[in-house]
Amino acid sequence: MRAHPAGPQHAAGLGGPGWLTEPDDANDLLPQLWPSSARRGADGVISVGGVPVTELAAQHGTPAYVVDEADFRARATAFRDAFAEAFADACGGADVYYAAKAFTCTAVARWLAEDGLRYDACTGGELAVALRGGTDPAHVLLHGNNKSDDEVRRAVRAGVGKVVVDGFHDIDRTADAAREAGVRQGVLIRTTVGVEAHTHDYIATAHEDQKFGLSLASGQAAEAVRRVLARPELELRGLHSHIGSQIFDVSGFEVAARRLLGLHAQVLAEHGVEMPEIDLGGGFGIAYTTQDAPLPPTALARGMAEVVTAACAQLGIAVPKVSVEPGRAIAGPSGVTLYRVGSTKDVALDGGLHRRYVAVDGGMSDNIRTALYDADYSASLGGRRSGAAPVLSRVVGKHCESGDVVVKDAFLPDDVAAGDLLVVPATGAYCHSMASQYNHVPRPPVVAVRDGESRVLVRRETEDDLLALDVG
Repeated sequence: MRAHPAGPQHAAGLGGPGWLTEPDDANDLLPQLWPSSARRGADGVISVGGVPVTELAAQHGTPAYVVDEADFRARATAFRDAFAEAFADACGGADVYYAAKAFTCTAVARWLAEDGLRYDACTGGELAVALRGGTDPAHVLLHGNNKSDDEVRRAVRAGVGKVVVDGFHDIDRTADAAREAGVRQGVLIRTTVGVEAHTHDYIATAHEDQKFGLSLASGQAAEAVRRVLARPELELRGLHSHIGSQIFDVSGFEVAARRLLGLHAQVLAEHGVEMPEIDLGGGFGIAYTTQDAPLPPTALARGMAEVVTAACAQLGIAVPKVSVEPGRAIAGPSGVTLYRVGSTKDVALDGGLHRRYVAVDGGMSDNIRTALYDADYSASLGGRRSGAAPVLSRVVGKHCESGDVVVKDAFLPDDVAAGDLLVVPATGAYCHSMASQYNHVPRPPVVAVRDGESRVLVRRETEDDLLALDVG
């Protein structure tokens, strides 16, 4: 590897990391960025799940999302087992809820149910997918800062295990729905704990000035406890916190846990109510580039168990049942996106430098994260081996926006040309789920690969699909 300072190459666009790592060989696949099954054959063709990307492109077209089923399920069960083991002595284990917003479909919900994970839904649509996939409703957690009356009623009638109340309005709305259904509904109170997660502002969710939760510092969370306890239709199961996304250590969770448990102890002292649960949310980071160093599930689980047990001992309270909500950390590394190059263009910059633009047949409609979060990705030539020198390139899409960038900076072989296949790893989370039909471009399919075979989980949209909703 060779490190390069970011200089004029970054002057004319969205920017990039302060240092770039150039591979010694542009054909290298860095394992931390790819599904565990990803390989490059002697002919240079990348395969995932035993299926060459050339075969995937021929059968399913491009662009296409590809998810390695075995890798996805292995990551899911690794979280399940790590947290169960880490919290076994303290509270009999921990519950792992998959954050469906990262990526969900009927097959994914089925995998999770089969593998013993629970399901975190943010909307009625995500709940519908969970139920269609065979999820036990009692294993569903319903989130959302502005749930509709209909979403809450459907969730309560379906028998969801817990509703996370996000405001005073949510308490009454959920209680009314429970009364109508003739049930007692379990709830968690989403608590804003005032932790500044070191991440992008748009995905930091536990500081005071944002839309989620009830403030701990202002007393709103304590007042929410009183209001829930005053509604006999509700069962107060515990407190919930989510500090943000793409988090790489446990320090933020430590602060959040201590503050949540402080309120937990206060509720016990003031109301004589020992809430049985605490949910510390998710947001565990993954590697998008060589700059990222995520912790494995075992290290996360052990660290969080140490934090929770120490805080409970200090407060003199029993350790409640702990829940966490990984999404990106399961789906992200398990997915790649396959594109076909349409054109290349060299643009001169100051100082005699230039930038290579490599345009592909997708773009911001299938991966909005670069434009939205200034996110970094990498890319690799997928359909052949190249002996050409690596050149700093920018992978861009086909949309009518200068911000339509898929990969800001990637070292691609100098001979990349129209017709070549490019593969962008670590796109399993927040790409399909945030995809759009911008410029009336149909959304790509989701294709699962395993044991040398592929199958479509979500079919490619067509222009007929786009026009079907246009009533003229």
